[in-house]
Amino acid sequence: MNFTDPTVIMFSIYLFAMLFIGILGYRSTNNLDDYILGGRSLGSFVTALSAGASDMSGWLLMGLPGAIYLSGVSEAWIAVGLAMGAYLNWRFVAARLRLYTERAGNALTLPDYFSNRFEDKQNLLRILTTLVILVFFTIYCASGVVAGARLFENMFGLPYQTALWVGAACTIAYVFIGGFLAVSWTDTIQASLIFTALIVAPVVAYFAITHGLQPTQSMTDLMEPAKMNIMKGASFVSVLSLLAWGLGYFGQPHILVRFMAAQSAKTIPAARRISMTWMVLCLLGAVAVGFVGIPYFLMHPEGAQAVNANSETVFIEVAKQLFNPWIAGLLLAAILAAVMSTLSCQLLVCSSALTEDIYHTFVRKNANHKELVWVGRSMVMAIALVAIGIAGDPESKVLGMVSYAWAGFGAAFGPAIILSLFWSRMTRNGALAGIIVGAVTVLVWKQFGWFGLYEIVPGFLFAWLATVGVSRLGEPSATMLSKHAEVELEVSHL
Repeated sequence: MNFTDPTVIMFSIYLFAMLFIGILGYRSTNNLDDYILGGRSLGSFVTALSAGASDMSGWLLMGLPGAIYLSGVSEAWIAVGLAMGAYLNWRFVAARLRLYTERAGNALTLPDYFSNRFEDKQNLLRILTTLVILVFFTIYCASGVVAGARLFENMFGLPYQTALWVGAACTIAYVFIGGFLAVSWTDTIQASLIFTALIVAPVVAYFAITHGLQPTQSMTDLMEPAKMNIMKGASFVSVLSLLAWGLGYFGQPHILVRFMAAQSAKTIPAARRISMTWMVLCLLGAVAVGFVGIPYFLMHPEGAQAVNANSETVFIEVAKQLFNPWIAGLLLAAILAAVMSTLSCQLLVCSSALTEDIYHTFVRKNANHKELVWVGRSMVMAIALVAIGIAGDPESKVLGMVSYAWAGFGAAFGPAIILSLFWSRMTRNGALAGIIVGAVTVLVWKQFGWFGLYEIVPGFLFAWLATVGVSRLGEPSATMLSKHAEVELEVSHL
């Protein structure tokens, strides 16, 4: 690795800046509430960009452009489904969840919310929710580690196993030090960097292509007609599977925790507008990178070797080949930003679940805040090591790993979250049944791939039916009904 290379220098500046923010977060972290939720102090702008950045992991700059480059615009149905799901999540879930978590014993985590919401004295919901989070987040975290490894491997020629540890260490450092505040503040910077990269890269690539065309040629003349057909190979099942990615939003702990950390429910509408604008433009940019990459590398076959070997490197190669090393270093830092923003939040959610919902609840009920914060930091390290172990296979694909974890959370938690916020008759046993059925359906369906249908569809449907069916067999307590009525009244005044 040449430390006089401009790309390396820009990368180093970026990494030191993130570490510095981690130190600032450390100085503002006084207790477990600060470490897990930042003291519920996030304003509209930080809430919006932090939610967006924690959502859009390395798949935004690698997985999605790679899928478009390989198969054409028919893969863009994923982006449509995600935009729809994100908007509905912001519109109907965000404010209610912010209010309900405060009413439900000032819940700091998703297991905490479920346990308090349904007055689960046996802590079965807390244990089950924590288990689901750990299972699927280790897979999700591994996808971020793979994306980071691919970046360092491609840029610096490092062996995959070395790149794996270097990329993971970059994220672990500032999460370990600064907790939720550091993650949220860095997410805001990272979201801005991701946005800039995804707008600038396809525009420059487009002009590079048109500059090299003959007067009678257009960019589409270089492309296979099938890759420009959004309905290519489309069937009801395939389009439904891609659109169904939107269902996943309702159950993603690392996104839901951003709603819980908002300063108040009144900040949510402004945050929604900012976040959705950012998200739609980023998705369009990611699709555009993959799309313009097709004719660009057809015109420059000498530079297409890496992309043809692994389509998920299309953004990396466009940045390296079209920009000077200083700007390329900044654009490629956007990939690391996407990886770091999501991976850091996922590590923190796992750490929070283990610290607050297992250690504090079952092991050391009287532990002080300083002890809990350091246990949380230890859990960050432990989960990271497991994720690195899972990501050890060099053949791992970022999008495939993300889709599995996304479906798991969406099916297990999505129906439970929606019904718990909107349906006063939901019971603890209904929540248990829904979470178990959703998670198990995804695990089983993924193994058999029946009908070619994305596992989140049957998982979400079966979980919803199980939650409603089992809840109708029991009755919620009077205090649960009263608390629900109070939240409904508060929502009506927003």
